[in-house]
Amino acid sequence: MTTATGEPLADRLAAQLRQAGADEVRFAAGLDELAALADHATGPLLITGTDLVAHTAVLRHLATSPVGPTVALVLTDPAVPGRTAVREERGQVVDAGAVDALDGEATGVFGGALRVGVADLSTLAAAARAAAIGVLPVATPLGPPGEVSAFRPTEGAGPAGRLAPVPAGGPGSAVDRLVAGLAALGTLIFAQRVRLLVAHRVDDAAGLVAAEAAVTAVDEDRAELRLAVKEKDDFFSTYFVSTWSPYVVRVAARLRLTPTGVTVISVLFALAAAVLFGVGGRPALVSGAVLLYLGFVLDCVDGQLARYTRHFSAWGGWLDTMADRAKEYLVYAGLGFGVSHAGLGNGWALAIAAMTLQTVRHMTDTWYGVLHDEAARRPRAATGASGGIGDRLNAASTRVQADTGSLSYWLKRTVVFPIGERWALIALTVALFNPLVSLIAVLVWGVLAFAYTGALRTLRARWMWVPVLDTVDATLHRDDGPLARRLPVVRPMGPLTLAVIAALGSAALLVAALLGDVPDGLRWAVPVALLVLLVGGLGAGAAHNGPLDWLVPAALRAAEYLFAIAVGVVGGAPGWLIFGYVFVLTVHHYDLTARLEKRQAAPPLHPATLGWEGRSVLLALAAIAGIVSIGMATLGTYLLVVFVASVVLAWFVRPARSARASAAPAGAGGGAPR
Repeated sequence: MTTATGEPLADRLAAQLRQAGADEVRFAAGLDELAALADHATGPLLITGTDLVAHTAVLRHLATSPVGPTVALVLTDPAVPGRTAVREERGQVVDAGAVDALDGEATGVFGGALRVGVADLSTLAAAARAAAIGVLPVATPLGPPGEVSAFRPTEGAGPAGRLAPVPAGGPGSAVDRLVAGLAALGTLIFAQRVRLLVAHRVDDAAGLVAAEAAVTAVDEDRAELRLAVKEKDDFFSTYFVSTWSPYVVRVAARLRLTPTGVTVISVLFALAAAVLFGVGGRPALVSGAVLLYLGFVLDCVDGQLARYTRHFSAWGGWLDTMADRAKEYLVYAGLGFGVSHAGLGNGWALAIAAMTLQTVRHMTDTWYGVLHDEAARRPRAATGASGGIGDRLNAASTRVQADTGSLSYWLKRTVVFPIGERWALIALTVALFNPLVSLIAVLVWGVLAFAYTGALRTLRARWMWVPVLDTVDATLHRDDGPLARRLPVVRPMGPLTLAVIAALGSAALLVAALLGDVPDGLRWAVPVALLVLLVGGLGAGAAHNGPLDWLVPAALRAAEYLFAIAVGVVGGAPGWLIFGYVFVLTVHHYDLTARLEKRQAAPPLHPATLGWEGRSVLLALAAIAGIVSIGMATLGTYLLVVFVASVVLAWFVRPARSARASAAPAGAGGGAPR
């Protein structure tokens, strides 16, 4: 087809792909050629058909999407014969094929373009070869990725392309069969939706004219600025931040600030707010509240700037996750110091409680998200997800989420106490009242939110019955050390039951220490509590495939934190030292969850962290010896040094070594001849 400017649509798409960042644009004569390209490619491939009319930004967003290695463009256009329909859940394409084959559950149509990551290139080659002979591949459950074990006939074959437009067939075009084949082989495909921008697949001259008119009618840069804002954010962020943060994003882009730079500035704002909360006095508290709000605005701006400029990196994503938690807990420290400094009570105890509660909540949030994603990827018959209260809860949640902007929608998003609401509550209560009221408010709302989400998620998880810990390195994410790995396995009770027993034993010691007149008199109860804590290690070698075993990491985090706090109280350690030690533990554990979310390997020095049980044994020995403060300070400093060294190795030293090795000339000893 020919565009309004007289050039072939395929040539215009090729030019757009170059503008989107493709370093090579090639037309493939057929699917066999595409398979050969995939066999020899060393980087991600961007594949399109020649029937796509879209803003260049749509292709750039697809090429730079950070959600996953393989991403497909998904449109809301009505399904037509020959086009692949998709069913999307939680941003993943969980099914793809003819609209009739999806049994009315299609949520969109394939937009004729997809990016395939390096890890999925072998699967792409298998799907392309299958489509070339007119069949749909079926994955081998126990075979290697991309292996084809069975086929189902499909319509006649057609051509496809790589990094460029390719001829689009009529019914059952090659690019449509290709994405259906990838889905059939079990490839994890993320959906890239078009919002505010325009993308359409066209079949004739009239459709081409209409699509070009729609593209011209939209200001691409203005749309990209609005697209930088999350589509579905929380209430406070939506109405009190995102209404004006895009203007800050534009200024930051003109000043050539990087997302990482904005993250650092937001940390400084939060640190200044924490200091002012500790100083006390109405002017300082109000000023701290204002700085806290502005710091949260910048916390939103760093992500928006990354989306607007398309500057994504694994380091930036990891740093943003870690900085968010560090900022929040620094604020808790400032509030705790402020309470104690003003003589309003034991502020450090409240700050420790708030940090512990929030961290355990975040651990459950992370693993429930993993659980939900895994359930979305599995056929519903395999999950047993039919009938019962879990089915009704899931249906109700889906209805509420679809009713965007309704009262029930905002209540559901607000009641879980997200970060925006937490910072807003802190800023308001500390400005109007004092740090004591602020910490109590955070704890009360946090406990209620934890109870609400915990109850509903437990019911839904039992309904889904999908194991997730057995799909990853359970030892790593349990944070087991050498002692736990050597303990005998008690299978009948299950790893979650054992982890809960460990947490209850630590909680009992803490309650006894807080209620006792002489906490130091419980020094010899510490070994007993330690033995109960080590019960959690008896499930280390067991299968973590129960419907609620996704809660094991959170239960073990709670067990270790409570034990450390109890030992600190028994040993008379100052509140700030206990807070600092638990803070270091949370940093270590957030590193693990951030790597899980970003699909990254274990920290380089993870074995040196000793495991939750090893650290607890050392604290118990310090308590028995009567040197808890010294032991806690020494162990905390050691763990912090290990963490910093691990970060430097993972993000700077090893990448630099890899870069030097790849750049070394052939025969120089740094790389193999090519």
